[in-house]
Amino acid sequence: MTELSRLPGPVMDLWEWQYQGACREVDDTLFFHPEGERGAARRRRAEAAKAICNGCPVMMECREQSLAVREPYGVWGGLSEDERSAALAGTARTALRKVG
Repeated sequence: MTELSRLPGPVMDLWEWQYQGACREVDDTLFFHPEGERGAARRRRAEAAKAICNGCPVMMECREQSLAVREPYGVWGGLSEDERSAALAGTARTALRKVG
């Protein structure tokens, strides 16, 4: 007989939080910069996306997921690509200090 405790849990439970995301009703192009977008236009678009994230009931779940999978593009959980990179680099430096 199969040992049930070794089987993965329901996948829906892992992702159900996404149904509560404030971004579900927003055009996804707000969260991902178009090819060649730079400077003030890119900052304004990212700030508008972050404003939606700031009012989101699942912002932290989104942020944690994007950091865990090292999401390379877009605004996730109120963090831009550069902010996620910096957070991950900081985490790596902290981990290295604990080891060394």
